[in-house]
Amino acid sequence: MAANLKFPLSTEVPAVYETSGVDAVVLISRKEDAPKAFKKFSDEIKQALEQLVATTPVSPLSGGSSTTWVSAPAGYVKVALILTPNDCSRHNCPTRPDAIASHWGSICNSIVSGHHAQGSVQRDPAVHEEKRARTTLSANRPLQAVVVSVAPNSTTQTPQQHAYAVSCALARGLPVYSAKTSRARTPEGYDQGDVSVVFLNQAGEQVAGDAASAVLHSASAGGVQKAAALVDMPPNILTTTEFADIAQKRVETLNDDRVKCEIIRGEELREQGFGGLYGCGRAAEHPPAMVILTYKGDASASPKACWVGKGIVYDTGGLSIKSKTGMPGMKRDMGGAAAIMEAFFAVTAIQPEIHIVAILCLAENAVGPLATRPDDIHTFYSGKTVEINNTDAEGRLVLGDGVAYATKHLNPATVVDMCTLTGAQGVATGQHIAAIMSSDEALEGMALVAGRGCGDLCHAMPYAPEFFTSEFESKVADMKNSVKNRSNAQVSCAGQFIGNHIDFTTYKGNWLHIDMAAPVQKNERATGFGVALLLSMFVASRHLGHDF
Repeated sequence: MAANLKFPLSTEVPAVYETSGVDAVVLISRKEDAPKAFKKFSDEIKQALEQLVATTPVSPLSGGSSTTWVSAPAGYVKVALILTPNDCSRHNCPTRPDAIASHWGSICNSIVSGHHAQGSVQRDPAVHEEKRARTTLSANRPLQAVVVSVAPNSTTQTPQQHAYAVSCALARGLPVYSAKTSRARTPEGYDQGDVSVVFLNQAGEQVAGDAASAVLHSASAGGVQKAAALVDMPPNILTTTEFADIAQKRVETLNDDRVKCEIIRGEELREQGFGGLYGCGRAAEHPPAMVILTYKGDASASPKACWVGKGIVYDTGGLSIKSKTGMPGMKRDMGGAAAIMEAFFAVTAIQPEIHIVAILCLAENAVGPLATRPDDIHTFYSGKTVEINNTDAEGRLVLGDGVAYATKHLNPATVVDMCTLTGAQGVATGQHIAAIMSSDEALEGMALVAGRGCGDLCHAMPYAPEFFTSEFESKVADMKNSVKNRSNAQVSCAGQFIGNHIDFTTYKGNWLHIDMAAPVQKNERATGFGVALLLSMFVASRHLGHDF
């Protein structure tokens, strides 16, 4: 099942949810808090939830979930319970969006199949045919579901922060892209359906939500889903040309004078001096491109932030080619650009009074007669020369040009690059937590707090150019593109290469590097990582109560 997440205003939420008109009702809470929500449901749903609460085991690490069926006049309704763990480490989000997304994904699959992969399931043979009929029905009409989430008693998160983390978790657990012929899809490839989400505070009362709050939640959750859909798309469909065209068409559809799109493509990149981006992508059928998206919500000359995304739509490794087992999955090497583009379009929906620029560095690292060779030397947009000693260290090439353009011409207060840059990131910080590096301690702290708040978790790596710059020493150019010593802080070194193309003698802003190579996917499905992080840091901090 895949569907749109909707966040109704307080005035649009019924006092009691009945079984009519919905396919599923889901309650998310800690075990002790679940009864606070019972008054929101009809007697049939309440009784089912009471039984589930009493019988569902809760793991202290991952929580628990279970489902059952309730008879309704129009058929059977799936009733589901997600119980989040009480325990949370200091490096995780207190809401435990990791547990919510995992259980929610399984429940979504069970809504149409009658099968639940996690937790306990109460099955009644008498409803087997009805469930089969409902599965058939779902292929011909949109599914409808209601999710109610109860905020736990917490000293670390407000109900608003909890609600935002839940919204993003539900989006991560609800992937929308599929090329399966068995799934009903719109022409764009997305399943249809709506999931209405309602948030309750610690007392069980609805969290007050105005129109601006509803837009924030909808834009953020939709951005997460759309970014994940792009990452899940195959590279024969999402080429560099298609990626750039998607961005341009969406800007044209907005028809908003505050929103602009500029594309520098193919030979124009070479002519304008983007040697890193051009050299990386010139061997592919579809040319490399730099997409510059601008949202000018205020009159400031310089952006509050410039986001630069790595958009390698496929990475063969180039002539330093990847192995048979190392290449599959490299369609996800554009995850940074996907997150940045969707965060940008979420900004256009939220319409804050800020100036934001997003730069997408798009290329395919292909093998062919024009492929960059080890020993080639490219001149980057920064003016610095780079001796290539590893064509599979290509993401830093395109990002070097991206941050150089941003800092030379746009002068943002903050430049952020986001990328699936290194396998070393997964070794250093794991599958769930991105590695970050920053020239500014306060900016680093913002990312850590925002990540723990929304569930896009981060952990800081050392920023020490004096220790890492020498790793790229070249006898014939300003630097090489890959290190001498692979045991010397690989994540920081890779980030430092990008930083080498920012002239800090003239640029006085701050820089943040985000390597999210591992968190970009889970179980071969994209997570939409990065959208919520950027929005939490630069757009939603006031709403979420962050002190930055």
